[in-house]
Amino acid sequence: MTDDVVDRREAHGTDFSLASMDFARARSWEAVRLIANAVLPGMTEGEARDLAKVLLQNLGMDRIWHQCIVRFGEGTLKTFKQRPDPERVLGESDIFFVDIGPVWNGHEGDAGDTFVVGRDLEMHACAAAARTLWHDVAAKWRADDLAGTALYAYAAERAEAMGWRLNLDIKGHRVCDFPHAIYRAGDLGDFGKCPSTGLWILEIQIAHPTRPFGAFYEDLLIDTDFLEGQAL
Repeated sequence: MTDDVVDRREAHGTDFSLASMDFARARSWEAVRLIANAVLPGMTEGEARDLAKVLLQNLGMDRIWHQCIVRFGEGTLKTFKQRPDPERVLGESDIFFVDIGPVWNGHEGDAGDTFVVGRDLEMHACAAAARTLWHDVAAKWRADDLAGTALYAYAAERAEAMGWRLNLDIKGHRVCDFPHAIYRAGDLGDFGKCPSTGLWILEIQIAHPTRPFGAFYEDLLIDTDFLEGQAL
């Protein structure tokens, strides 16, 4: 990196390591799956969020760096900053997503995925599409070294081609050894350089074109080839 502004936006602490970021990523995904398996029809969003916090504590996280988010049904269209609906109940045929931001070994995890209860085929397709689109965009990053701005332009094109609407109010963000917020890096979708491995979260949120639900998927952009020789 030669640009001082870019240096600042991709800065991190002296304890930072890619191996620790990958460990935080793996532990966060373990937690997402445990939380999702525990969310059942009849539960409210508030109950699911409280359950998520307990499960994270039981897994031994250091702390959280962003609040646990669990959205049901129409709530899956909301962004991170929009107010939750703690009384919203998960139906027998419904869709929900889990978004967590725990810290493990001083490094920030951030993982989110969408799940479906029941047999609504369009809900299942929406959840699968968010995952597929994320992996498509991540592969584009690895292959073509695209800037963050170009990655989200590509994501919008691909989402439309797949028959979904991409929410461009959700454009990814920085992570690193806690706390990343001191670097004020802004959104990945506004980052005019190719994002470095292990420092950025790619967020994908899509909406059904006509029905009131959507899907969310996020993960760390990390090239595992860079992990060789790294130590926790």
